[in-house]
Amino acid sequence: MLNLTTNYKARSTELPGLFRDVFAASEGEEEGRAVGALVQDLLNTTPDDDLLGVLALESSALAACVLFSRLSYDQDPRQVFLMSPVAVRTDRQKSGIGQKLISFGLEELRLQGIDFAVTYGDPAYYEKTGFQQITETFAQPPMPLSMPHGWLGQSLTGAETPIEGPSHCVNAFNKPALW
Repeated sequence: MLNLTTNYKARSTELPGLFRDVFAASEGEEEGRAVGALVQDLLNTTPDDDLLGVLALESSALAACVLFSRLSYDQDPRQVFLMSPVAVRTDRQKSGIGQKLISFGLEELRLQGIDFAVTYGDPAYYEKTGFQQITETFAQPPMPLSMPHGWLGQSLTGAETPIEGPSHCVNAFNKPALW
């Protein structure tokens, strides 16, 4: 039975390893180490109000995790969160867990009054959970994008108007190589 929870802190020591293993299997050891280090940095340096983690547990075993961190736009009153990274254990991929996890996380953000969510990744995958390609003028990313076609967003309130001004990410994402 799949249990979705926002109590990520209870399993925080396991999360960097989950991300490292998943990304190493799909993208190589170097990428696995980089994403594991990013997750450790997110957990260690991001204020609680600026981070939401959602876990998928199967019989108390960690199956997947998605992290959401605040993206601040000083010229726009709306609250925006960046969904990244997402990891589903390799033996549980293609079972629908990732989509359920993301949908649950987006609903949690909606319940917390967050207005908009963005992510940076594969449009073919993330469009399944309501994300759509957006331009850098619609919502300016905090750093130049190496793959602008992967800049995706979705309104959590129904308002589809551009987000004003430059953005600032949490410290862990404040590295050009991640973008």
